[in-house]
Amino acid sequence: MGAARFLLPLLLAVAVGGCGDDAKAPAAGIASTATPADPALAQIYANSCQLCHANPAANAPLTGDRKAWEPRVRQGGDTLLDHAINGYNGMPPMGQCVECSEEQFLQLIGFMADQPIPQ
Repeated sequence: MGAARFLLPLLLAVAVGGCGDDAKAPAAGIASTATPADPALAQIYANSCQLCHANPAANAPLTGDRKAWEPRVRQGGDTLLDHAINGYNGMPPMGQCVECSEEQFLQLIGFMADQPIPQ
């Protein structure tokens, strides 16, 4: 009985300790499998966006993670477009898509944010 008194709290601590790691797992899972329905946008996303927006280690908002995108979306389409074109923090200028139009950027941002982008 004495050993069980000490073993149970230890097992609970180990089980609960991993809970924090699962918080990003759903968003990371969505980000790694999400693809725009439009084939042209899907190709651009795969070549230019996915490397950072499907990789939690990149510290970019993950595709499909509405909570992470919400404060950015509230800034409006003009600001998001400016950040995509000119770069912002770790975001490279043109998001590594020099051939993308403003409309394509807005569509891709809306796809990644999983919500419409206000203009």
